[in-house]
Amino acid sequence: MREFKLTSEYVELVKLLKLLRIAQTGGHAKIIVEDGEVLRNGEPEFRKRAKLVKGDVIEVMGEKITIV
Repeated sequence: MREFKLTSEYVELVKLLKLLRIAQTGGHAKIIVEDGEVLRNGEPEFRKRAKLVKGDVIEVMGEKITIV
């Protein structure tokens, strides 16, 4: 389980994937989301620019990330 500390009100999903180096590029991040590889709080998340807030749990590629 990894934690991502917010420094603003929210972080967009594709930006989070790039910041944590889960995706190598923005295009790669978009493909990961479009392919349904991301779960947000246990539900599939297909919105690339979904605004993640404190308390959200993201699961992608075998990793769990908690937004704090």
